[in-house]
Amino acid sequence: MTANHREPAESSRRTFLRRTVVGAGLTAVAGAGAGTVAASAAGSGPATVPFHGDRQAAIVRQPPAQAVVASFDVTAENKGELTDLFKEITDRARFLTTGGAPAALGITAPPADSGVLGPVVPPGNLGVVLGVGSSLFDDRYGLAAKKPKKLKPMTMFPNDALDDAQCHGDLSLTLSADSTDTVLHALRDITRATRGGMQLRWKVNGFASQPRPSGTPRNLMGFKDGIANPVEPEFDHLVWLGDGSGEPAWTKGGTYQVVRLIRMLVEFWDRVSLTEQENMFGRRRDTGAPLDGANEQDVPRYADDPVGTVIPLTSHIRLANPRKPETDSSRILRRAVNYDRGVDSNGNLDMGLIFTCYQQDLERQFEAVQKRLIDEPLVDYISPFGGGYFLALPGVTGSDDHYGRALLA
Repeated sequence: MTANHREPAESSRRTFLRRTVVGAGLTAVAGAGAGTVAASAAGSGPATVPFHGDRQAAIVRQPPAQAVVASFDVTAENKGELTDLFKEITDRARFLTTGGAPAALGITAPPADSGVLGPVVPPGNLGVVLGVGSSLFDDRYGLAAKKPKKLKPMTMFPNDALDDAQCHGDLSLTLSADSTDTVLHALRDITRATRGGMQLRWKVNGFASQPRPSGTPRNLMGFKDGIANPVEPEFDHLVWLGDGSGEPAWTKGGTYQVVRLIRMLVEFWDRVSLTEQENMFGRRRDTGAPLDGANEQDVPRYADDPVGTVIPLTSHIRLANPRKPETDSSRILRRAVNYDRGVDSNGNLDMGLIFTCYQQDLERQFEAVQKRLIDEPLVDYISPFGGGYFLALPGVTGSDDHYGRALLA
């Protein structure tokens, strides 16, 4: 981002370093322990996502109704300002996920909060995931030696139509909650508090469909999305970075995040016969069951169908997860939501999927899966156009910790 895309550097930097907003928004409520809410927060027993922990808790939960995925270019001038930026994001995220009343600043000062959630900020089941991109490890902040081993700019695969303006970024921020106003309030709050330290690069609003009639939610092609996810006992060897991973020690408790913005060409898709749609996915549209099964959680019996008579060899589920011992380690944790951005210049609907997944190794997992999917039949009906690779940071362990502390030490 060039200087003419943001405030004059000196003015914005002074605003950021004064840290006027963080002091305004942090009340005694924000100091409550992970997952607790003071009585002043709206209602009794509101849903909260634990903020403190060795890992970012919002990574593993099922996406709630609303989400925002955003990428930022860092504009901090040096490592000290970068540390201040991470502390500021931590303070805001801690307050927003806990809830409480913003402090009064006096009648002549701007209000400490936008007010869109009322005088008391409810936690609203808000979850926050913060990640760092490979560009943060350039020569600006002296972090090159601490760069995660597998972190790189997002790869362009055949059939992609990537727009650089909607790709990559120094930081990723994923916000999810029960309501649209909660995630938009959180985005405004964080961007306001960090205006001199980072600048929004791209963002997409998303939503998770309700399970209909039950089970896994559906994407905008009408199919259940993310049925064959790994379960928590498998996370240590598929999702989380830890000892023996070959990664820098500071990454322990983190995980690689992939964001792919995938437009679905729904006008064309809606003209395809149901049988052809199901053959492309390898699942029944109504139940989500594999074509050789009855229920969505049934395991496809590929060994009994070696030539693809029932589940085509080119089907999405068969290519993405062949269910062979040699491909078991390439499984990923999917956390996708849908998006709708209105109408494009040709009068076509602009909607699709914010595909997000987490894994230990970008090449061993996401990229291996993506290579198997090259030229699958679905590519005629989807167009990946944006996103990025990030390292979702380890969690914030307590009130005296902040995002990226070990990285910046």
